[in-house]
Amino acid sequence: MMAERTSLRIGVDLGGSKTEVIALDRESGKELARRRVPTERGSYDGTLRVVRELIEGVEGELGRAGTVGVGIPGTISPRTGLVKNANSTWLIGKPFDRDLSAVLDRPVRLANDADCFTLSEATDGAGAGAESVFGVILGTGVGGGLAVHGRLVRGPNAVAGEWGHNPLPWPGRDELPGHYCYCGKTGCIETFLAGPALERDFGGGIPAAEVVRLATEGDDKAEGVLSRYEDRLARALASVINVFDPFVIVLGGGLGNVSRLYRNVPKLWGEYVFSDAVDTKLVAPKFGDSSGVRGAAWLWE
Repeated sequence: MMAERTSLRIGVDLGGSKTEVIALDRESGKELARRRVPTERGSYDGTLRVVRELIEGVEGELGRAGTVGVGIPGTISPRTGLVKNANSTWLIGKPFDRDLSAVLDRPVRLANDADCFTLSEATDGAGAGAESVFGVILGTGVGGGLAVHGRLVRGPNAVAGEWGHNPLPWPGRDELPGHYCYCGKTGCIETFLAGPALERDFGGGIPAAEVVRLATEGDDKAEGVLSRYEDRLARALASVINVFDPFVIVLGGGLGNVSRLYRNVPKLWGEYVFSDAVDTKLVAPKFGDSSGVRGAAWLWE
């Protein structure tokens, strides 16, 4: 059975709004199957069930089984072995990797979703061959991961790249004291750059994708919202460049699909980076907003 299990690499991306599974051929890396369903929000047992059903579904479809890697919007605490820092708060304090391993009856490798995204793009994606890559998630939450020479940077606290819970740099008066964050603080970058933050800035319950569309069509209010977003993103990324100085920054998550960010943000961040020039490249992910699920599958490489 173990030999059969190693014939596939299965990756799961547990996002704030969707849960996705991918099955790759273990030898060639070719994508064989992919499924996506809404995330079972608020239910820990429901989350375990959905992940199990997705994995069993693709394995049944292919008639093969595989190793399982999972990306979550949080991480496992090295001290307690329990989930911490998850904006999917129903996971916090749970032994998610152990419980999932039990329901699947096999070992499971788990990593932060931004780390999985970064691993994917640094290995054979938009950051392939770069000495250093900062991978960004701009979705329901804001996360990040660091890779050097194609390998994830891991520290003793399992928080490398967690820029979303630093304060927004160089805030204006209208940005203080900032919005409350689920982490217990106010003014976190996540509260300004996550999709719900952009929607809140526009108001009226308009989805972020619609705000982007309105701006493209010349709506002044939507243009103002996106311009503020771009300046905030430039400031937030400049603070990363000042510390890590990556060769490449890759944007993922739903807002990573907004093409104007790649034109406008590099025009703005020079004002904030402590350098006479900024040669860091800001690029779109080669594998789109689903790149993280590929990185989860590669956790068994």
